[in-house]
Amino acid sequence: MWKTFLTVTLLLLAAVALLSVNMLLRKNGKFPNIHVGRNPAMRKRGIGCVEEQDAQARKENPVAVNERNATT
Repeated sequence: MWKTFLTVTLLLLAAVALLSVNMLLRKNGKFPNIHVGRNPAMRKRGIGCVEEQDAQARKENPVAVNERNATT
């Protein structure tokens, strides 16, 4: 049991170390931004992030008609 636990722990530590080598070795290293809304290729195609689309949909429309308080 301990042998398996130690093996799994060492594999996880090695995976984390290998995934972060690029970030650790650069002067101002940080993880790459893979957010859809920040990707230039996606922007050219007009593809946006769901969060950004939701924020735009929730913006108040200045020319919208207030139908809840409309009296006829």
